[in-house]
Amino acid sequence: MQPISSLSRHALRTLALHLLCVGSMMSPIAARAADEPKTTAKSDSAQAAAPEQQKVTRTEDVIYGRKFGTALTMDVFKPEKPNGAAVIFAVSGGWFSAHEAINTGFIKDFLNRGYTVFAVVHGSQPKFTIPEVLEDMHRSVRYIRYHAKDYGLDPQRIGIMGGSAGGHLSLMQGMAGKEGDPQAKDPVDRESSRVQAVACFFPPTDFLNYGKPGEVALGNGVLKNFRAPFDFQEYQKDTNHFELLTDETKRQEIGRQISPITHVTKDDPPTLIIHGDADQLVPIQQAEIIVAKMKEAGVPAELDVKKGAGHGWNLLTDMPKLADWFDKYLK
Repeated sequence: MQPISSLSRHALRTLALHLLCVGSMMSPIAARAADEPKTTAKSDSAQAAAPEQQKVTRTEDVIYGRKFGTALTMDVFKPEKPNGAAVIFAVSGGWFSAHEAINTGFIKDFLNRGYTVFAVVHGSQPKFTIPEVLEDMHRSVRYIRYHAKDYGLDPQRIGIMGGSAGGHLSLMQGMAGKEGDPQAKDPVDRESSRVQAVACFFPPTDFLNYGKPGEVALGNGVLKNFRAPFDFQEYQKDTNHFELLTDETKRQEIGRQISPITHVTKDDPPTLIIHGDADQLVPIQQAEIIVAKMKEAGVPAELDVKKGAGHGWNLLTDMPKLADWFDKYLK
C-alpha cells in the first residue's frame, strides 16, 4: 500500500469505495472543503411525508481534538426537538474514516426520535493504526461530554453505534471507556470517555481468536487485506523515530488490548449486536463469544442474527432496532 502522502484524493475515495464493498457503514458523498465549521438547516425530501420527520441543523467540521498538526473533526446533527440524549456515529469501515463517508441515511431514525447525533471522523488508516484510532474515539466522547450543556444534553445519556470497524470502535468505547484525568491541563481530558449504551453491526471482538480459538488476525489471515491498521509501531527515544513492531509477543499483547472481549466487566453498558450468520469477513463467532461473556458478567446484551446475511446488507432496514435499543436504555 502506498504511503498516505502519495495517495491522491481520487485514490482515497477509491479506497473508501473498496472498504464499502466489504460492508462498512460508510457511503461517500460529494466532498466539501471547509476551513471553518458551517451550520446549515437540512431536511431530507425522501422522508418529507413521514410524520416523525424532524428538521435538522447540521454543523460541519467541529474540531474535537488535534494530533500531529492535524484537526480531528465531527459533524453535529441536532433535531428541532432534541430529547437530551446523544448518539455517536463512528464513521469507520476497515478503520478508514473520512468526512466524505458520513452517510446521513444511517442517522435519520435517531434524529427523528430526538437524538443529537455526532458523526465522528477519526484518524484514518493507512496513516494511523488501531491503538491511535482508539485514542481519537476517547477524545471525541470526552469532547461531547464536556460540551454537553452547550448541546442541551445529559452527559450521562450517550450512546454509540457503527458497523464493522465502526462496530469494533463502538464496542471498545463501551467496554474500555476511561475515566478522565483530573490533573489534565485540557479540561476536555478531565472528562470520562465512557458511554451508556452500544448498538452495532458485525464487529470484530477478539483478534486472537478470530473465527475459532487461537486464530490470530492482526492484519493477517482473514484480515490480510487490512494490514495497515495493524502495523503497530514503537517510539525509539534514542533515535527519535517510530519503528515497526515485529516482536510477535508484543504484537499479540496489543491485539489483546484492542479486542473488546478483553475488557468485558459487569459495569459495561447495555449492548446490541446485529450480525449475519454467513459473514466471511467477520465471523458471527465474534459476536457470539462477546455476547456470551457479557451475559455471564450480568451485562444486558443481545445478539440479533440475520439469517443468510454476509458482511453487509441494506442496513437501513435495521436502524429502527438500534434506535429502539437506545430508547430503552438512554431515554
